[in-house]
Amino acid sequence: MQLSGHLLAWAILLLAGLFLFLSSWIVIPAPIFALLPLGVGAPEISPLLLLGNGILLGLSLCLRLDTPLRFIAIALSTAGLVLSSLPLLQLPATLQRAEAQMQAALGPDYATRISPRLQPYLRSHPFVPLAFVQGLPNPSLQPQRQTWLASDGTPLKLDIYQPPQSTSLRALWPVIVTIYGGAWQRGEPKETARFSTYMAAQGYAVVAIDYRHAPQHRFPAQLEDVQAALVWLVEQAPTYGFDPNRLALVGWSAGAHLAMLAAFQPGAVPVQAVVSYYGPVDLPAGYRNPPVPDPINSRAVLEAFLGGTPEQLPDLYQQASPIHYIRPGLPPTLLIYGQRDHIVKPLFGRQLHSALQAEGNSAALVLLPWSEHAFDAVFRGLGNQLALYYTERFLAQRLKLE
Repeated sequence: MQLSGHLLAWAILLLAGLFLFLSSWIVIPAPIFALLPLGVGAPEISPLLLLGNGILLGLSLCLRLDTPLRFIAIALSTAGLVLSSLPLLQLPATLQRAEAQMQAALGPDYATRISPRLQPYLRSHPFVPLAFVQGLPNPSLQPQRQTWLASDGTPLKLDIYQPPQSTSLRALWPVIVTIYGGAWQRGEPKETARFSTYMAAQGYAVVAIDYRHAPQHRFPAQLEDVQAALVWLVEQAPTYGFDPNRLALVGWSAGAHLAMLAAFQPGAVPVQAVVSYYGPVDLPAGYRNPPVPDPINSRAVLEAFLGGTPEQLPDLYQQASPIHYIRPGLPPTLLIYGQRDHIVKPLFGRQLHSALQAEGNSAALVLLPWSEHAFDAVFRGLGNQLALYYTERFLAQRLKLE
């Protein structure tokens, strides 16, 4: 009996240490790329870590364990409990600020102007704890794969997700174009499949597009590919039942950068909304003011993308910066950043938001104080639940799905 109690004490102690280790990444930034998944994932599963730390603390307090091990386990689980509670403690103020941003950008009654027919498809609350277990809606939709050629003959992919007939609320579907991230160097359209199927189930056609990658293909090749895909979409609208007058761009990281560039260009294909998940905004400033720590070596990424430094290529860096194109009359823009982002500093999202508003444009900025770059990789996580809640309402209001 004494031996089994000793083993139980060690088991609780080891688990308390493990949960504290995981919880510590809620506040510790990843110093290298290999550790970035810990920095991304820990805050997003913090409610589960909180539950685990609480259970371990309760066991440490209630069970008769070896005294030294018991006190160590209590200390470890208490520390883990404090760390894992931080995101939830920040949640009420975060929701209040996000809602204020949405109302300022879209009007105080924006939620009531969303069609009642669409309401059943929208999530009812920004954060649902049960979603950590049940997950978010994940419809089984298979895309139609198209292949087309870039201007230099490079084959590019394009995936089309059409909504189920039961959710088709109009004869022509509003269109969401998704653009994946990957530091402009890697990725493919299927990386946005989880988001694409989620939105297609609400009654949108979703087109996940491709682009050529650096360093083999340097900027502006990527922008040219996005622009060509948008022209193709408009030309093919009658074939696929798209409504080219209700078009939105959604991108992540490098893809968000391309989405903003494509939407903000003079003479661009008109879009009704842009959603940027942690997109780079001001490339010269980002080069000169990198994050600390910098797990992906952002200067090397920018040099691979553009072919040199800002001192060597000042005009190209400016040409590749969305903030350079701010002027009146741009499409409404939703900016989503984690305040602990160590790939794209949220400072630049704030600057873009201010610049858009200063020119009279509609823009909302949702900041997630606990989240790191690519937080939505944990699709049912705390940050992505909030991001999806506001993204789907932003798109429903802008694309007027009825």
